[in-house]
This record gives sequence, structure tokens and C-alpha cells, in this order.
Amino acid sequence: MSDTSPVQFTDLNLPEPILKALNDLGYETPSPIQAECIPLLQNGGDVLGMAQTGTGKTAAFALPLLSNIDTALTKPQILVLAPTRELAIQVAEAFQAYSRHMRGFHVLPIYGGQSYPIQLKALKRNPQVIVGTPGRVIDHINRGTLDLSGIKALVLDEADEMLRMGFIDDVESILSKTPEKRQMALFSATMPDEIRRITKRFMTDPTAVKIATKTSTVENIEQKCLIIGGLQAKLDGLTRILETEDYDGVIIFARTKTMTVELAEKLEARGYSAAALNGDLNQAMRERTVSRLKSGQLDIVIATDVAARGLDVPRIDLVINYDIPTDTESYVHRIGRTGRAGRKGTAILFAAPRERRLLKAIERATRQPLTMMELPSRDDVTKKRIASFRDDIVKMLAGDENLDFYKNLTAQLSEELEVSELDLASALLFMAQKEKPLVLPPEAPRRERSFREEDRGRNDRNDRGGDRGRDRGDRPERGERPDRGERGERRPAAEMEVFRIEVGRTDGVQVKNIVGAIANEANINSRNIGGIRLHDDYSTIELPKGMPSEQLQQLQQVYVCNKALRMSKLEGVAAEGRQERSSAPRDNDRPARDGHRGQRRDTTGGERRESTGGEERRPRRPRRD
Repeated sequence: MSDTSPVQFTDLNLPEPILKALNDLGYETPSPIQAECIPLLQNGGDVLGMAQTGTGKTAAFALPLLSNIDTALTKPQILVLAPTRELAIQVAEAFQAYSRHMRGFHVLPIYGGQSYPIQLKALKRNPQVIVGTPGRVIDHINRGTLDLSGIKALVLDEADEMLRMGFIDDVESILSKTPEKRQMALFSATMPDEIRRITKRFMTDPTAVKIATKTSTVENIEQKCLIIGGLQAKLDGLTRILETEDYDGVIIFARTKTMTVELAEKLEARGYSAAALNGDLNQAMRERTVSRLKSGQLDIVIATDVAARGLDVPRIDLVINYDIPTDTESYVHRIGRTGRAGRKGTAILFAAPRERRLLKAIERATRQPLTMMELPSRDDVTKKRIASFRDDIVKMLAGDENLDFYKNLTAQLSEELEVSELDLASALLFMAQKEKPLVLPPEAPRRERSFREEDRGRNDRNDRGGDRGRDRGDRPERGERPDRGERGERRPAAEMEVFRIEVGRTDGVQVKNIVGAIANEANINSRNIGGIRLHDDYSTIELPKGMPSEQLQQLQQVYVCNKALRMSKLEGVAAEGRQERSSAPRDNDRPARDGHRGQRRDTTGGERRESTGGEERRPRRPRRD
């Protein structure tokens, strides 16, 4: 009989420090892409991975590359390119977690929006792994602050996203500056022609690994998502949900064994009947915990994925993903613990703002939308506590208890203390709920956010799959485009100012290059970038009025097509689409040709729109994280 047991991380010849870190993190079995890619990359081969977001790609390349790293060498050995700052930070954090028991190891994320002095100081620590966005990486290369001569392995993560966001030229430029003999891994959900060109030019006999995403339909399960970040915020959010949701039995999924124990202890301290269920428990303890959950002696179990495999308890009607799963198959397995045999169930997913990118993959895997939910308010919790308290009183009054003694005692105390029975009852109610007040303390007032914080918030809401961050009921109906003008042009909501940048058509620049660089470096949502006009040796761009001076200073140092923007404000020039619209006439009927096919110039000599078959439209700008 053949062995059908799943592959374990211990079967993949990973070094002991890495296995120890994986054990600390609660990882036990690799995902399909990890099981296939880790041996290939450990042996030094190039890998071309085709898999959707949420399949565990980060560990698929991080673990084998860490296995081959030399911590004695104090220079960059691994370079990972990611399309967004959020993904770069996430990948860097993963490297840090997997290497926690490796002495002398350093990883550094470099991305736009962070000040150069911070990154320059960190680069002097000679990190062995650099994780960065293409724009900032190429900027450091041009400044001479990043040396790629010692790079042994290079990873392109989500290459198709880099193509969509206009980074592909920067990526090719970076690849051309790395050593010819180096290992390379490329991961992409799709394989456009431009990505295939990169694989043929820069990769050596890559082994293709294709992981098909399994889809499951879970019609009986209502799926919700709460965007929340921070350990304390998550714990507070969890307790509010447990107070306001109606449930019989609950499974809370955590990523690590340690977290299951910590969470169980914290919930027990708050008065909940909770217990941990993880791989460190012996079989007898596991069976006892499950038996208590089935019999109603236990209401809440906090479990890891492996410990909960095959768990079928009919009374479980609520599943909470306290930590977002590393792949979509784990998510489907988790929520499948409820809604079984035709029963109804609810699944709630906690996701940090930078984890929004995984939500679309989850929706594809379940073929159901995630309903975005708000954190239960203070009033919601208060109402629920009062209702529960009232139910307890009703049960007491309807029971068989003889209350005559307490009635007489109440009358006696009222007379002795010279207080009304109403005042006395109020005092007794307060004493009865003193340990768990019916009324929560007032919430702290919210601080007004600065311009930059507001823009960052909009950026979070409009990252890849940013529409997942809002309730689908808030979306405009098909055909409605409230953010566009009569001509279908995207209109930024803020009042705009016009700036000049010292890069133009002769430098080979395109509109998407400018939008990508400015959105990435200055942390400005691309929706807040107005019209862009390309001229021969310079360009103009509309940006929100009242930008902080430090943000404008940051833009002075941005490079596009290897040339500094050297941005300056054009005084007396009004942005289009505003009340102070320029009255200068434009001869749109007879556009002046500039020798570039399909491009028109207005009377100011600047490229404004692209022409396709006589129809005018603005250059399409890529959405940014």
C-alpha cells in the first residue's frame, strides 16, 4: 500500500533553525506550491510559479532561499521585488519570522513613502535580504546606495501586478544590473506576453509549477469580514463580537499554537468558557476538549488548522478567523467546521488593512462575496448586555425559587436606610453587574487626521481589490460613475494645483510611469492625481491643493526614467475641471501632430489625450496600492 500521508516540513531538508521557527509559528504541513517549489529552489534551479494570491507563495521562496544564505557575508544576497509597499513589508516580516533563530541575519524592506535617511541607515547594516518596490530599488541603485553585485537569488513576486502598475520597465532595468549567474524565481497569477519575455531573457531553464485554485461553494455559511489591525484592537474586537453575536458553539482559528493558548487564557479571564486545541496536546486531551465542546460544557475552542482537521461538532454555528489563513484552502477548511449537513452558520474573518489583497482570492475560492462588517459599537454591546441581564431576571422570576425572604429583606432595608425601593433596587442592580458593567465606558475621541493620513487612509481603501474594503451595498449601480465627469474623465475630489516636472517625451516617459512613481513615492492615491500633459522636455501634473511641504520635498527626489522630477509649482496656472478653468481656447478640431501616431497635442503643445479610432480619452492610469 502506498503512503498517502501529507508531506511535512521536516521532509524538505530545511535547516534546524528554520524548522524551529516554523514550529514556533505553528506550521506543520506545506501548501501544494510550497511542497513543489522548496526542493527546486534549494537545489539552485530557476522556478516559474503560476498561482493565485493566498496559496502560500512567500514561504515557497523564502524558506529555501534562507536555507542557502550565508549569514557571514555582510552584503545583499537575495533581492525580492514586490509591486506594493504593503506586500514588501509583509514579505519582509515573513523573512524575519522564518529566520528568528538564525544569528546575524538581517532583512530590509525599501519602498516609496519612507524617508531616505531611515533606509540609508538600515542599508549600512548590510542586510542579506532586500525586499523592495521597483521604483525605490532602482532609485537606490542610481544613487549608488544599493549594491547588487553579490546577489545570488532574485524573486519577482506577483509579476503580473507589476506589469499592470507600469513597473515592468523598471523591473527589466533592475534585472539587467544583477549578476548573470544568479538564481531567479518568478511568481505570477497570469502569464502575459511581457512576463513571458522576461522569463525567456533572464531565466535559465525554469521549472514551471502551476497550482490550480480549488473552488468550493458554501451556500449555508454567511461570510463576513472585519478590517482591524493591532493585537489589542483584535482582542477587543473579538470580545465585542462574542458579546453581540448569537451563537451556540464557536471555533476561533489562530495561526500558531502559542496564540491559541494565550487567547484561551485571555477569554477565560473575561468570563468566557474557552479552551485551546493545538498539536501540543496529547490525544486524550484533544478528545476531552472536543467532548466538552459537544456536551455544552465548553462554548469556545481556539484551534490551529491541523488540530481542527476533521472536527465535526453540530452545535458549532460561528467560526472566527482571528488570524487570516495563509492560503485559500485553509480558509475553506476552517469555515467548513460550521454550516454542515445543511445547517446554517456564520464565518467572520479578521483582516489587517494591508491584508485586503487576500480577500479577493478568498472570494474566488468560495464563490461567494465577503460582507464587510463594522465593529460592534459601545451602544450595541450595552443593549446586548441589558437584554441578557433582563433574560436572566425573567428566568429567575419564572423559576421555582421562593423569593419571599428577599422581598421581606428589601422592604426592611428600604425602611431602615430611609430610601425608596426603587433606589434600593438600583443599587442592588449596580452591585450585581459590577464585575461586568451593563454600560461600557465612553469611547476615546477620535483624533483629526492630517492630509497625509487622510490620503493614506484612502490609499488603504483603494488598494488592489480595494472595493473589498466596503460593503457591496455601498457600490454604485452598473453604469453610475460618481467619480467621473460628463466625458467619462476621472475627476479627483480635491481642489487641484498644477506642477511642472522636468521629464518629458524625449526621455521616453509615459503617463503611467509618472502616476506610478508619484503614487508610490509620495504615498498619494492615484485617484487623487489629476491630469498629466507630456511635452518634449517637461510635463505638467495636477496634484491636490495644500499638500504638506515635506511631501512636496519628497517628490523632488523622485526619479522617473532615470531622471529627477525636480518638481515646481506653476503659479497662476489653474487646473482643468475647476471653477477657475482656464479660458484659453483649444483647437480640438485641428490637433497638431507631433510625429507620434495616435497622440494629439493641444494649443499649448502638450500631449493631453490618446486617440483611438477618433475617440478621445485620457490615458488610463493604473490603480495603486
